[in-house]
Amino acid sequence: MPALHMMSHTGQAITLPHDLLQKLASHLRGALLHQESEEYEHARQVWNGLINKHPTLIACCHDQNDVITAVNFARTHNLLLAIRGGGHSVAGHSTCDGGMVIDLSRMNHVSVDQAARVVHVEGGATLADMDQATQAAGLVVPAGAVSDTGIAGLTLGGGIGWLRNLWGLTCDNLLSADVVTADGQCITASHTEHPDLFWALRGAGGNFGVVTRFTFRAYPLKPDVWFTAVYHDGRHMKEVLQFYREYSATAPDEISTATVCGQIPPGSKDFPPELHGRPYVMIVGMYAGSVEKGQQAMQPLRDFRQPLIDFSKATTYLEAQQYFDEDYPAGELRYYWKSLFLAELTDDAIDTLVDHASRQPSPLSGIEILYSGGAVARQDDDACAFAGRKASFLIFVESNWKETRDNDANIAWPCNLISDLQKGGEGSFYLNFSSAFEEQESTMRHNYGKKYQKLMAIKKRYDPTNLFRLNQNIKPG
Repeated sequence: MPALHMMSHTGQAITLPHDLLQKLASHLRGALLHQESEEYEHARQVWNGLINKHPTLIACCHDQNDVITAVNFARTHNLLLAIRGGGHSVAGHSTCDGGMVIDLSRMNHVSVDQAARVVHVEGGATLADMDQATQAAGLVVPAGAVSDTGIAGLTLGGGIGWLRNLWGLTCDNLLSADVVTADGQCITASHTEHPDLFWALRGAGGNFGVVTRFTFRAYPLKPDVWFTAVYHDGRHMKEVLQFYREYSATAPDEISTATVCGQIPPGSKDFPPELHGRPYVMIVGMYAGSVEKGQQAMQPLRDFRQPLIDFSKATTYLEAQQYFDEDYPAGELRYYWKSLFLAELTDDAIDTLVDHASRQPSPLSGIEILYSGGAVARQDDDACAFAGRKASFLIFVESNWKETRDNDANIAWPCNLISDLQKGGEGSFYLNFSSAFEEQESTMRHNYGKKYQKLMAIKKRYDPTNLFRLNQNIKPG
């Protein structure tokens, strides 16, 4: 391995000699990759095609000891450091230029204690890894809704999916986390051990260490569920959103839903040719319970007006979790997302959404409105760091497109929409649905409000030099 020129976390150039790198490689059970390694090009790729970075070193960790070794090396040599779990960070925080990536993707084991209803998940596992293991035991852990999402980033940012109203956020169901901190120590954070760290891990992102294992509470759920996916004509978007607002207010907790405003992509094999290019507003969601009760409870979403097309059906939980997978291919599209929590979905907000939906620059993009209540709202807002718990609606604006030449228009569209919705800056954002430029200190202070001072103090205790800074960063107090 040749000597390598690298970037420090303060932006200075560093040269690491051959023998030092060889020593690091010899202490890893996994692989240490550099730009001349055969596996490097594949290993440096991340899900978001907008992100094209070239780390100088990638430590592909085999186990927790490898993570400790890599963290100690990065700290000792002041290296710019990124942590990769599933590599699904839309903001691109799981990689960097010129620095070092600690890659946990090989650490993807999931073990299920069926009797105790407890699930242990390594830090590199994806939703697909966890869902398959838990459903084989007749259990579920509340999670997101795209299979290749990393469990680590999802949990640390909150975790919103089809089970939220019944059983809460992913982070609400975290029982403990094994964390490698900036000083190279491995500690367990829970309600009884390092409770301050445990509080911060649930909603404040990857600021405090590398989580090598998550332990979750699980719930029984039979394989078959009712899944609603009904597409209405986009000309009736305001009416549909108003109906969705009223329906959500009285829906049982077993139902978690969203509306999506977009365009049916030209050439889509799933829709009749006469619908291609048509604006739509979709109501989509799942009933976590019996198929019969779910179909009955969600029937109003299908009946209130004549739809363009209705894909609602009885299906399996695993298939429901994969419904959107084809819309978010890894490496093929460019993604730029923004989000905003709203206390209520007012008619003025709906008018703003309808206006901007008519101007989306890519047919692959969309605006998603998620109702959140039930178990999410019943949890004490101070129970963890997560911001946005008391908001009834999450607005998720996603720009998804193919060509570099279209970057500017597709980045501007979600930014302008969220700016118009904010009306001077009220409302928090959701870390997992937010692209770059959310890491300014003023933005983070506003997002966490009164929790921010506590988060800074916890950051100072566990990462006083801000080694873990490639995230929506909270600086040490």
